[in-house]
Amino acid sequence: MTRYIAFLRGVNVGGVNLKMAEVAQAMEAAGFTEVRTILASGNVLLDSASGAAEVRTTAERALRDAFGYEAWVLVYDLATLQKISTAYPFEREVDGHHSYVTFVSDADLLDELAALPPGAGEKVQRGDGVLYWQVPRAATLD
Repeated sequence: MTRYIAFLRGVNVGGVNLKMAEVAQAMEAAGFTEVRTILASGNVLLDSASGAAEVRTTAERALRDAFGYEAWVLVYDLATLQKISTAYPFEREVDGHHSYVTFVSDADLLDELAALPPGAGEKVQRGDGVLYWQVPRAATLD
């Protein structure tokens, strides 16, 4: 069995409101084990003998069938997630700043985002399937 984290995109925002206990039930019904949800974040820990791509399609199907919305899920095994975290290129805790890792499944879009000029006080660096970003707290929406 492999331990995965599934990031459910677009839940509990924009009208797609899911109770995490019901999400856990749907994931268990889909055959995943050791399912745990993280608050109302849309993040789910689960175990599966399948590969990440199959976990993704199974999770999306389970959510679509249970909740009637077009689910979009990103799935990573914990070792991959640890590598992404370890590769964070900036100082992690900077007073007055937010530090982010944005997961991007489309390589062309990731390149486009990484090529954008950073704003004042921002740091941006492309990673493997992610964009590392550090931004002053007051400028997050700019």
